[in-house]
Amino acid sequence: MPADERVTRSTFSGRIRPISVPRPMPQLPQRIWSDEDWERIQRGYSSRDMDEKWNIFTEGEVAFLHRSWTGRGIFAATFAPVDHGGWQIARAVVERDPKRYRSTDDDYDCLMLELVISAIVLGEPATDLRARLVELTHQKSGSADASAGGCSTARWDCARISR
Repeated sequence: MPADERVTRSTFSGRIRPISVPRPMPQLPQRIWSDEDWERIQRGYSSRDMDEKWNIFTEGEVAFLHRSWTGRGIFAATFAPVDHGGWQIARAVVERDPKRYRSTDDDYDCLMLELVISAIVLGEPATDLRARLVELTHQKSGSADASAGGCSTARWDCARISR
C-alpha cells in the first residue's frame, strides 16, 4: 500500500477485533504532534510482513492500534487540537484482558503508545523512547534480559515491536 494512501478499518478485511476490556489510561504521552504529524497519523499504518507487529488506523480523532497477527485492539487514543497549534492525546484506553495484552504497567503503556505512533506511523528513529522502554523494562524486572511485551531488552531488536 502506498505511504500516502489512507489505511482504514476496512483495509483489514474484518480481521480487526475491538478492545475487549478497555481501561482508561491514567498516564498519557505529553508530546504535541505537529499538524503535519497528525495528517500522517490519520493515514495510518498497515504492517507489510509477518515481522511487523502493529496496524494503525484512525476514525475521526481516534487512533486505533491493533496487533497485526491477531487483529486485537490494544490502544485507542483520542487526539485533540492544542490551542497554539498541533495535536495531543487527550484520552486513551488500553486493553486489560491478560489473554490479549500482558502489560499491566501504566508507565509501560504510556511509553508504548507514544513509541508505536512515533516509530511506526511517523517512521521516526525514536531512540530516546526505545532507550526509556529498555530502562523501564529493566527496572521493573531487575534483569537486563527481561521480556518487554515479547521483546528481549538484551538484544533489543524491538525495532520489531515497532516495525
